[in-house]
Amino acid sequence: MTLAPEQPVQVTKPSTVVPDTLSNGARALIALFIAVPLVAVAVAIPVAWGGWLSPTDVSLAVVSYLIGGLGITVGFHRYFTHKSFKANRALKITLAVAGSSAIEGPVVRWVADHRKHHAFSDAEGDPHSPWRFGTGPKNVAKGLFYSHIGWLFDEQQTPHEKWAPDLLKDQDLRVISRMFFPIVALTLLIPTVLGGLITHSWQGALTAFFWAGLVRIALLHHVTWSINSVCHVWGKRPFITRDKSGNVAWLSILSLGESWHNLHHAEPTSARHGVLRFQPDISARVISWFETAGWATDVKWPKPERIEAKLVKSDRA
Repeated sequence: MTLAPEQPVQVTKPSTVVPDTLSNGARALIALFIAVPLVAVAVAIPVAWGGWLSPTDVSLAVVSYLIGGLGITVGFHRYFTHKSFKANRALKITLAVAGSSAIEGPVVRWVADHRKHHAFSDAEGDPHSPWRFGTGPKNVAKGLFYSHIGWLFDEQQTPHEKWAPDLLKDQDLRVISRMFFPIVALTLLIPTVLGGLITHSWQGALTAFFWAGLVRIALLHHVTWSINSVCHVWGKRPFITRDKSGNVAWLSILSLGESWHNLHHAEPTSARHGVLRFQPDISARVISWFETAGWATDVKWPKPERIEAKLVKSDRA
């Protein structure tokens, strides 16, 4: 199947856009934010076995994971990137801050990268396709690593002016993008302080930092990056797309519905990704709550006739 890139929205002429570049200092910082949480995961079992895991730690970790995860899935992805619904200003700001707490980069950069991914999905120009080195076990293994982590270190970065001009025009989002590092500090500090206050101990503060800070960050990072890597190599493909996006059921809960990735590439603006039976989509449920509360409007729920039309013939009822 030939993969032809989509046309990005509001693209300026390439000659007028200077691509961003990534400095060595920025690479070192990215490496730090990847490596330190991974070390925490590596020692998580002995730490828990030693009695350094309490119900307070679990509660703070789950809440922090959901805030950052939904900030990415509902906010950065379905709202800011694909405009799956309209949000009032308070919800817009909340989603931008919540998504930033996942520590996956500022909102403008995240959106620019993801829009470019959809424009060239699994074709030349895709920022993180696992197929960029070709087929065959060695090439796919190399591509999986690249699409999971390696692409984050590329010197040439997606230019914001070309791929996220609408976000750059929004003063709230420009400010939140500039405040990324203070938000990172707060997302580590708040659970630490809460852990100490709830348990009235320094140990409670330390373990909350470990579980709700470092371990939570690592888990959320690798679940998100697995959508780029795992979901473009494996999974079922019931819908017609021009790329290799697949549905990976075992990731659906941790990814809050994002791993129903095949439908997402068939209908990128849909507010719900899990559209078939037994496909839980927590993010879509949250959007429906926002809609009921009146905070979200013009929600682009999937239309049955469009879903039916995009099904592969062998998957039709």
